[in-house]
Amino acid sequence: MLAGQCRLETIEVRDDDQVARRLPERAHVVMLDAGGRAYDSEAFAAWLEGRRRGGRDVWFVLGGAFGLDLPRADERLSLGPMTFPHQLARVLLLEQLYRAHKILAREPYHL
Repeated sequence: MLAGQCRLETIEVRDDDQVARRLPERAHVVMLDAGGRAYDSEAFAAWLEGRRRGGRDVWFVLGGAFGLDLPRADERLSLGPMTFPHQLARVLLLEQLYRAHKILAREPYHL
């Protein structure tokens, strides 16, 4: 569903050391972190539009079951105060990206 809204690629790595090596030099790196900044859907859409206008690709990084320390992150994003398994966090992030694109396009979310 996001294919018509943006270019999206999902990359999985086996160990944490591989993460930093996969990140492009010019990428805007956003680490998902329970202690990061939380947005409501409209604010997240506005944030996403700001990143889009910044001209750098946005790379979201989700750690595994034990988290991930990534000093290179430009910012940290929280999906809320609850803790989710990383597989569910990926689905929640994708859903919020879809919702943000619908908000930015002024299209209805629920059809």
